[in-house]
Amino acid sequence: QVRLVESGGGLVQAGGSLRLSCQASGIIYSINAMGWYRQAPGKQRDLVATITGDGITNYVDSVKGRFTISLDNARHTVYLQMNSLKPEDTAVYYCNADVVYSSFVGGSRRRSTDSWGQGTQVTVSS
Repeated sequence: QVRLVESGGGLVQAGGSLRLSCQASGIIYSINAMGWYRQAPGKQRDLVATITGDGITNYVDSVKGRFTISLDNARHTVYLQMNSLKPEDTAVYYCNADVVYSSFVGGSRRRSTDSWGQGTQVTVSS
């Protein structure tokens, strides 16, 4: 299976910066895309940014110009650099991956699109 582990969240004042990391582990052959989502209390989980395996990025309008997503294919790790943070960015941030993997060495290759990390809390104080 594919396991995702996020890190890098924390408490920061408005205008500050944080860098989130998410590493995918398992027998991974290729990354189609990875992305970051966030969920504020009482709200649904929303897209923040995605990046394809060949580097094409997509951002929700509210973070354009402030957040940068990047991907290290060799390390199976996606990053989210968050600058000029605002209180409305406060949420639990989750990582998602669309990858080709196998469950064991020599096993058949499968595509996983529903792998999620445990989430990392980002709190921005005003």
